[in-house]
Amino acid sequence: MPRVDNQKFYSSAIEKYGTTARGVNWHSKESQKIRFDVILEMLPDTLSSYTIADAGCGFGDLYTHMLKRKKAPKNYIGIDSLPDMYSIASHKTGCEIVIADICKERLPLADYYICSGAMNVLESFETHLFIQNCYCASKIGFIFNVLHGDKVSKTYNYMTTSQIKQIANDLGASALIMKDDYMEDDITVLLLKNSEVTL
Repeated sequence: MPRVDNQKFYSSAIEKYGTTARGVNWHSKESQKIRFDVILEMLPDTLSSYTIADAGCGFGDLYTHMLKRKKAPKNYIGIDSLPDMYSIASHKTGCEIVIADICKERLPLADYYICSGAMNVLESFETHLFIQNCYCASKIGFIFNVLHGDKVSKTYNYMTTSQIKQIANDLGASALIMKDDYMEDDITVLLLKNSEVTL
């Protein structure tokens, strides 16, 4: 079972804050932007020939942020398990949005998979499944951010550096890049399938 009821967790936030960063339970719009920019730093400078899949896409804010940063991908696919997110992201982005349980269902192929924040309320086992499925559906690699450290929370999921390294090893990733100097208790990770890829 998930650490929290996702439907209630996000629906109540949307009802209270609307289609804003806080509506997907980010602390603030600024913290969301910081995380997005760190993700973009791990992608190639030009994305016009790549398909990007956004796992746990929420309102599609990553896509609109990419457009603002002039880093539009060739194709964007948003994936979320909640109908509310599907409806809002479809309208907001005009892109392909898929309803799927990322831990359980077969995912569409993409050059890069990205996840920002969606794993923060999963159980440890679900987090492993989520990472595995996104990594396997990516042609080049998977970039994600999670809460970082060994804290224990009834709501949120924290991962240690050693846990991340073990997952990378289990998946046979050819390269692992981690960045944790941009925000307290947060880490962004890139799992590459080919270490010769130039960013």
